[in-house]
Amino acid sequence: MPPEIAGKIPGPPPPPAKGLMPQDVRPLEAGFRADAVRVEKKLRRIHLLQDGAIRASWPVALGGNPVGHKQQEGDRRTPEGRYVIDWRNPKSSYFLSLHISYPGKADKERARALGVEPGGMIMIHGQPNGTQYAASVLQSFDWTDGCIAVTNEAMQTIWDSVPNGTPIEILP
Repeated sequence: MPPEIAGKIPGPPPPPAKGLMPQDVRPLEAGFRADAVRVEKKLRRIHLLQDGAIRASWPVALGGNPVGHKQQEGDRRTPEGRYVIDWRNPKSSYFLSLHISYPGKADKERARALGVEPGGMIMIHGQPNGTQYAASVLQSFDWTDGCIAVTNEAMQTIWDSVPNGTPIEILP
């Protein structure tokens, strides 16, 4: 396992998420466009929404310190709050990535008050390019530095369905 991931392996994974699972969602029609994205950190789920209804859902891996809102650069937390998908990177170190507009104004002000840097480059992304490990292994624990990781198959659907400018809400 690459050292940058091996060093992040915690104890046992969280219990399986309850609630809506991918098999509970109808297949997306060709050309589907989400009008919102929701991440539920406690459930380790990402949902694509249209007109307020969940249309697709997948499990996620989060930052290695997943409880609570991101406070500063390097804390390995995934931020919480309302942001926007503001740009995309087809040539990232991971299989596709969508940028989340963290830090927002309030995040920057909070970090300034604490005398720290807020961090940034929070993405929704697939698996590391060139990895030899099955996504099921990497998705069984929180391994990112604060990003939201999904399988490559899920990332392709998210990439195709979520245009720039789409709001994203990240819940505790």
